[in-house]
Amino acid sequence: MGSCLGKENRNAVDSNQHVEFAGGNVQLVTTKDGWDQKLSEARQDGRIVIANFSARWCGPCRLMAPFYNELSEKYPSLMFLLIDVDELTDLSTSRDIKATPTFFFLRDEQQLDKLVGANKPELQKKITAIVDSIVQSGR
Repeated sequence: MGSCLGKENRNAVDSNQHVEFAGGNVQLVTTKDGWDQKLSEARQDGRIVIANFSARWCGPCRLMAPFYNELSEKYPSLMFLLIDVDELTDLSTSRDIKATPTFFFLRDEQQLDKLVGANKPELQKKITAIVDSIVQSGR
């Protein structure tokens, strides 16, 4: 499990910079209005949001991107969002992002859970638990 704590590794990004961050069913959020709109859509549709606060220069974020994209295809009932902390610094600050990647699990704009770091098994476990809870609650 790894995470990036700041921009100190920014210059370590090599030619793999074009890793596809927002593939599959992942939706890239680039503005605060876009964020508000996606949360509103999810609330109206009764969907749970998985929000990945990430950075292109962060190695662990880049390692998680393909896995996150796969999860978005495996669980189409969830809304998978990707937020670049450098593009939406105000939102990242308001969410108290200290390291990337940070994943938030939201229902009706309220935080259900949070995961900090590039931990694939834990991310899968949290998503499975959320999906199971939806099935049990009939939501």
